[in-house]
Amino acid sequence: MTHRTFRRTRGLVATTLGAGILITGVATATPAAAATPTVSCTSAKAGLAAKLKKDITAALATRKGTVAVGLYDRTTNTTCTLRASTAYDSASVVKVTVLSALLWDAQKHHRALTTREKSLATAMITKSDNASTSTLWKQLGMTKIKAFLTAAKMTQTKPGANGYWGLTQITVTDEQKLLKLLTARNTVLTDTSRAYVNKLMASVVSSQRWGTPYGRPAGVNWHVKNGWLSRATHGWRVHSVGTFKGGGHDYAITVLTHGNSTMNYGINTIQGVAKVIHRDLAAS
Repeated sequence: MTHRTFRRTRGLVATTLGAGILITGVATATPAAAATPTVSCTSAKAGLAAKLKKDITAALATRKGTVAVGLYDRTTNTTCTLRASTAYDSASVVKVTVLSALLWDAQKHHRALTTREKSLATAMITKSDNASTSTLWKQLGMTKIKAFLTAAKMTQTKPGANGYWGLTQITVTDEQKLLKLLTARNTVLTDTSRAYVNKLMASVVSSQRWGTPYGRPAGVNWHVKNGWLSRATHGWRVHSVGTFKGGGHDYAITVLTHGNSTMNYGINTIQGVAKVIHRDLAAS
């Protein structure tokens, strides 16, 4: 999401979300008040699951806010999750879903994206442009967006109502499903569509390359999309989804956070998790 000024109005935080002014009275997901969940990891590589569980847990030990984590490495059949089904306001992370839905719909009609659509998609992903996202969200409409989510089996994702795409409810489980679709052959997105999304996610402007790529080893290719949004409840939402290939590994990382005091605090939390994941996989 492009940098915006978040201002307090009569005690409520209001923010521009491309489709107009969003007042915090709009309902938002609240995590269940259950016992604090623990990181769960499995792996076909001996010792890797225990190492990742220990290090991700340690990276989050002193961090405030509510953090959800997803990791999947095809090479070692490694999976880690934390709060995998907890819902978060998507902020700009949903833009990868918007582009994927656009491509999926174009595939159904056996057509390529138009020059206009490519221009909007490029601005949406590489610069996190909100106006472009609103245009494509409106063009697709709720029926097509929901149809793509069904095809992708992203059953936990709930599109934001009334044009508020940034309030789409997302989970680690569904974001990881999407990243898997973008990184291996499947029947939902063609190789051409996948390559297009990955090209744009590898071309984000330098100021938005924070988050999950942090600490990756040299020679590991990255693709990233981040999101950030401040509201009166749960403070800053700061998210990062990324895919990585190289060094003998092929993996996807999702980190969703809210309850951050500042945007930078959320970024630091995400990067603390990403750093140990990259390190542990590189050593395995």
